[in-house]
Amino acid sequence: MQKVAIYPGSFDPITNGHISIIKRALKVVDKLIVVVAENSEKNPLFKIEERVKLIADLGIENTHVKSFKGLLVDCAKQENVNIVIRGLRAVSDFDYEFQLALANRRMNRELETVFLMTDYKYSYLSSSMLKDMAKYGGNIEGLVPENVKNKLKERFLSYGDN
Repeated sequence: MQKVAIYPGSFDPITNGHISIIKRALKVVDKLIVVVAENSEKNPLFKIEERVKLIADLGIENTHVKSFKGLLVDCAKQENVNIVIRGLRAVSDFDYEFQLALANRRMNRELETVFLMTDYKYSYLSSSMLKDMAKYGGNIEGLVPENVKNKLKERFLSYGDN
C-alpha cells in the first residue's frame, strides 16, 4: 500500500525551500499531493492557477499538484490522505504550525502532521521576502527555480516596479 501525503501552502511563489521539503518528504512517502491553498486573507501576487502551473511545470516525480479552498481536513478527506507534511524554517514557525496541527487533529483524529526542517540554506527564506527581493531588483538566483524567477521578473516588469 502506497503512503500518500499532502503538503499544503499558498506557494506564492514556490521557493527552493519548499522544493527542499517536497524532495525530503518523498523520502518518507511514496506520493505527495502539493495542495495550493486559496487563502482569502492574503493578497497573492500570482493567481491560484498560475501557482499550480509553476509547481506542476517543475515535473517533480511522484507529485501531483492541485488547488483547494476550504479546510485542510476536508482536502485530506477528499484525497483519502491522513498524512500532512509541514515545513519549518525556524522555531518561530513551530508555534503557529503546532497550533494548526492540533486544530486539524481535533477535526480529524486520523490526520497526522509530520514536520520537516527546510535545508539550512533556506531557513531565512519566505515567499514574502522573496517577492520583495524580486520587486526591488535583488538577486534571487538560487532561491527559486528558473521558471519562477522568470515569472517574477515578468510580473514586476509589467507592474513597472522594477
